[in-house]
Amino acid sequence: MRAKPAPQRLFTRRTFGWLTELQANNNKAWFDEHRKRYEHDVREPALAYIETMVTELRRITPHFKAIAKKTGGSLIRVHRDMRFAKDSAPYKTNIGIQFRHEHGRDVHAPGYYLHIEPGQCFIGAGIWRPEAAVLRAIRMEIADRPQAWRRIGSARKFAEKFEFGGEQLARPPRGFSADAPCIDAIRRKDFIALAQLSDTFLRRRDLPAATGELFSRTTPLMRFLCGALDLDF
Repeated sequence: MRAKPAPQRLFTRRTFGWLTELQANNNKAWFDEHRKRYEHDVREPALAYIETMVTELRRITPHFKAIAKKTGGSLIRVHRDMRFAKDSAPYKTNIGIQFRHEHGRDVHAPGYYLHIEPGQCFIGAGIWRPEAAVLRAIRMEIADRPQAWRRIGSARKFAEKFEFGGEQLARPPRGFSADAPCIDAIRRKDFIALAQLSDTFLRRRDLPAATGELFSRTTPLMRFLCGALDLDF
């Protein structure tokens, strides 16, 4: 019986090399000159990774989608939004990949996230900067179910790899007292869990399975957030 061939690496040293060079040459002329390398070493591996994650995500939940499209899918566009930016650099110097809930409209919806940037790679899950109504719904869920929220952070598989990130208010939000259970969590602006990764981790041959396993560790958090927002998990 013929053995299965070993999976190919999706992201390679060439991927990280291109991103490093972009950091030093973040302008349209350089990008246009090296566009073929971007396609071959950055975008194509990212789309291939997204395609493989269709199966990995289904093992966790059928309600989060991996969409391998150049635009409008799981791959976040390389062009920066310059409308309100003080920095005039036109391109993001990382690969951003997000698997959003099927009912999510944008990056502020619940999702799983992979960030690939030389020396600053990480994986995350949760919801970043939710709009006011969504933010209040999550805060109310924490206030109503403090023990369920505490169990998320204390779960061994979660705590081994992840910690909560994002920003917090300095004071309790309107309608919540300073001595409310889990007030530190209620003061959050973001409900995201992050795990730092090495560049070498991103060059693993089994990257889809490895990231899928990490995403699965955040299931209690994602189930809690979806429940707060009346979304299926």
